[in-house]
Amino acid sequence: MTVTIYHNPKCSKSRQTLALLQGKGITPTVVAYLKDAPTAEVLSDILDMLGREPRQLMRRAEPEYAENNLADENLSRGQLIQAMVNFPRLIERPIVVCGGKAAIGRPPEDVLKIL
Repeated sequence: MTVTIYHNPKCSKSRQTLALLQGKGITPTVVAYLKDAPTAEVLSDILDMLGREPRQLMRRAEPEYAENNLADENLSRGQLIQAMVNFPRLIERPIVVCGGKAAIGRPPEDVLKIL
């Protein structure tokens, strides 16, 4: 079973989720998404797995959200996904992917349902 976590080590929920996985004996592939941003294709796949639209995966309080006018309802799904690629800080975290399913670790226990 391959488990991937899109991780920000400065985020307490991300650290808790990683520790939870490790506590279950899982050694996930850790993607430091702030340094190694996922591609638009990967983000689109994650959104599909989550059953969410791009804004539902965005951290709207981040300055990049306002600075890039991402609340504009005329922006397409592709434009919003590209904004997350360009500004990965906008991506909600942590995201865990396993077996074609994804979950956001808020709270961390939510990721257990996809394992």
